[in-house]
Amino acid sequence: MKLDGYQALYDWSIEQIEAFWAELWDFCDVKASKRWEITLKNEGRMPGAEWFVGARLNFAENLLRYRDHRAALLFRGEDKLQAEYSFSELHGEVAKVAHALKQLGIKPGDRVAGFLPNLPQTVIAMLAATSLGAIWSSCSPDFGAEAVIDRFGQIEPKVLFAVDGYFYAGKTISTLDRVAEIADRLPSLDRLVVVPYLDPTPDLEDLPNAINWLDFADNNAKDIHFEQLPFDHPLYIMYSSGTTGAPKCIVHSAGGTLLQHLKEHVLHGDLTRQDRLFYFTTCGWMMWNWQVSALAVGATIALYDGSPFHPNANVLWDYAEDECFTVFGTSAKYLSALEKAGGQPAKTHEIDDLKVVLSTGSPLLPESFNYVYRAIKSDIRLSSISGGTDIISCFALGNPVLPVYRGELQCRGLGMAVAIFNDDGKPIQGEKGELVCTKPFPSMPIGFWNDADGSKYRSAYFERFTNTWCHGDYAELTSHNGIIIHGRSDTVLNPGGVRIGTAEIYRQVETFPEIMESMAVGQEWEGDVRVILFVRMQPKQSLRQELIERIKSRIREGTSPRHVPAKIIEIADIPRTINGKIVELAVRNVIHGLPVKNKDALANPEALALFEKLADLQS
Repeated sequence: MKLDGYQALYDWSIEQIEAFWAELWDFCDVKASKRWEITLKNEGRMPGAEWFVGARLNFAENLLRYRDHRAALLFRGEDKLQAEYSFSELHGEVAKVAHALKQLGIKPGDRVAGFLPNLPQTVIAMLAATSLGAIWSSCSPDFGAEAVIDRFGQIEPKVLFAVDGYFYAGKTISTLDRVAEIADRLPSLDRLVVVPYLDPTPDLEDLPNAINWLDFADNNAKDIHFEQLPFDHPLYIMYSSGTTGAPKCIVHSAGGTLLQHLKEHVLHGDLTRQDRLFYFTTCGWMMWNWQVSALAVGATIALYDGSPFHPNANVLWDYAEDECFTVFGTSAKYLSALEKAGGQPAKTHEIDDLKVVLSTGSPLLPESFNYVYRAIKSDIRLSSISGGTDIISCFALGNPVLPVYRGELQCRGLGMAVAIFNDDGKPIQGEKGELVCTKPFPSMPIGFWNDADGSKYRSAYFERFTNTWCHGDYAELTSHNGIIIHGRSDTVLNPGGVRIGTAEIYRQVETFPEIMESMAVGQEWEGDVRVILFVRMQPKQSLRQELIERIKSRIREGTSPRHVPAKIIEIADIPRTINGKIVELAVRNVIHGLPVKNKDALANPEALALFEKLADLQS
């Protein structure tokens, strides 16, 4: 079969989804003890479709397929601690921890949790747990105790790996008090394993059933028995943000996660054994899981723990230069902050090896595309990618054979029948609508934890359009068959009945050097909705009337008169989740006098008080 270009390949991959995913399995050489009997069962049901029925495999075995002396893990911490593990050394460390877990009686389906920074020990613990068929779930140590209990309390882990503390922005932060509270409130725990990061011998006296990682992994195990399990065996439990109630526990399968990540790394990322992939992430964000899967390709993954701006804006680029990164992954917010900090890696660093910059977390502004090519490197591929925790992967992402268009995600993912629907459920192009997926894909969640009848799962994604995944993104399919994300559907503004994505406003506002960040929400007013824009100013800057007029003019010229805010209000801080995403819904609730149900999901819940009873909103 001859296919003329990417679009023809994409069309074939969604028209013949069984053939595509089966070919991908062989092309990426998935390690399995038993081949599948049925590629796709119940194709016409979402949810309800089953992939690769009859196959037996192990996720960790695929990530540990190499056992040579090439670098598998690099690590650098804010405190200047550095480490490196070869594939052979990584296999050896995983064998020790897997043996220790097996001695505790951990078996397939048991939950093993991590309250950990982005350390090599986190990767080792995950691989050890999943080699036994246990289900891994993690939170980063900047989560408060209540936020951790809201998550781990639902899944009842038998073992908790927790750190004694971490370093951030020049501060040393102990976590042992929180670890003690978390362990005390998890009656399911049989063992608490403390990873020493601040101190080689942390005081464990007040911690129940605690043991130092160094003692836990002190054995002579060399081999790993990889449990052979079904394709849809649970692998990870991820969590929704939890800002509108208790976090949803999203269960992802071993086979679906592996196959989807292999597709994204090998085909969309063009990743090989020669690559060094860095992603600035915590263990509470799905990009950590995504990055770790690159071990299955044999690439080197580079981990970092700490502030990306301490002691200065060069810290990650020093790392990139020293370790010859070929792929640099980060968030759109980081790139915007780097620009406002005056970062010029193209002038300050030797980054000749760098060939790709990845961005996700929120829509990447067109101006940030300009900045990356101007100030980081002119001959790279800048790939804005989008998907989420819900699918532990991407609906739209990068492509090594397509051009980059400013402000657009390059393409829809192979094997992902992504469309944009209008309110009537009809596909549209060149217009804004709901991002949907009309056919099943392997990394669809197995379901939600403690959702026996599947009602919560169906309600989350399948109620808007029949037999179609509705992702909750307000998006557009361009004439290039790229994607523009205009914001989350639940934060779309609706003044005068016109739907406006918040990202459309942010694209205009955040070009102003005086402004650090902004947030737009809709306020119910006189039988309609008016747009309110909150701006957080840069140090030594204030919101003067002259600047307000310039902002309004820029929004009017760059978008439409409907986008122009009725009010622009200076605010000292903007609330965000622990993963760094601003929470428009929570602020919208506050300005309407409604409760915010789960403040523990926020990194800075105190910021919500700044929006209460604002005089400017009463007129």
